[in-house]
Amino acid sequence: MENKSLLKKLTASREVSLLIVLVVLCALISIKTPTFLGWSNVSEILKNNSTTMIMALGMLLVLLIGGIDISIGSTLALSGMTIGILYKYNHMSSTFLGFLLATVIGIACGAIIGVIISYGKVSPIICTLGTMYVYRGFAYLVANDEWAGADALGTFKDFALKSFLGINSAVWITIICYVIFFIMMKWTKFGRNIYAVGSNEEAAEISGINVKLVKTLVYTIMGGLSGLTGAVMTCVYASAQPNMATGKEMDVIAACVIGGVSMTGGRGSVGGALIGALILSVISKALPLVGIDALAQNTVKGVIIIAVIILNVVTQRMMDKAALEKREM
Repeated sequence: MENKSLLKKLTASREVSLLIVLVVLCALISIKTPTFLGWSNVSEILKNNSTTMIMALGMLLVLLIGGIDISIGSTLALSGMTIGILYKYNHMSSTFLGFLLATVIGIACGAIIGVIISYGKVSPIICTLGTMYVYRGFAYLVANDEWAGADALGTFKDFALKSFLGINSAVWITIICYVIFFIMMKWTKFGRNIYAVGSNEEAAEISGINVKLVKTLVYTIMGGLSGLTGAVMTCVYASAQPNMATGKEMDVIAACVIGGVSMTGGRGSVGGALIGALILSVISKALPLVGIDALAQNTVKGVIIIAVIILNVVTQRMMDKAALEKREM
């Protein structure tokens, strides 16, 4: 048997190749900014991008079943704005209840989308485009031309200032979410059903999987994570506004695509979504540090994203070719 080249070994796993990209990016940035990999800076990056990383988990599930959800930013704003107003007018003071209520609001928003798509057989892009405007409109109605600042949020905002074992509380939420989803996607029947539905919906239905229920639950989970991140973002930035997270859905989708998640369904992993989100976070933080002009940052960011996606495509083709060769042996 011929020895594989170093390149083939490194690209045998999509996650490994992405991890190499992440390491190279960090190394290059550190040459220009030596303090970039300092723990205080890394902790700040993780805290500020915890919302993207958490929602990338939900988007992973949505993309795995061949769907899309562009309403997540609006769901986040509705949940965050709701608890912000409740804290502002002293209708609520418990931090736990704030997170719980925001998550429940997100679950309700996601469940509505899931039912419309699964049982109403409406195209995901059409449904979530409509709900994006509806939920954002609700956020403005809840706000009623007001917003909740740091003073109005009281002790709720202090949650994002707390640390445990040197790790920020918002980052701990992210870690817990990834552990739960890794276990779910790796070792549970529900996780296997999600991959089955995305790979071949008709075959999944014939095999006894309740496809409609799986889809509904996936969008419900996506909504719940959006609601949770509404509370996280409100804490981290110590403010709640109806226009918060506008365009956030694009970052979340980009993180998943960078992480090798297929937009046609059936292919992707929790690890890939995490690395994709980390790459996007590093790029966003690094561009101003290395002196890229603010007007050019989106262009440079887009070029880097395209380059990483091309690497993903090449890696996947090499993996498919290797798998085909093994079958032919």
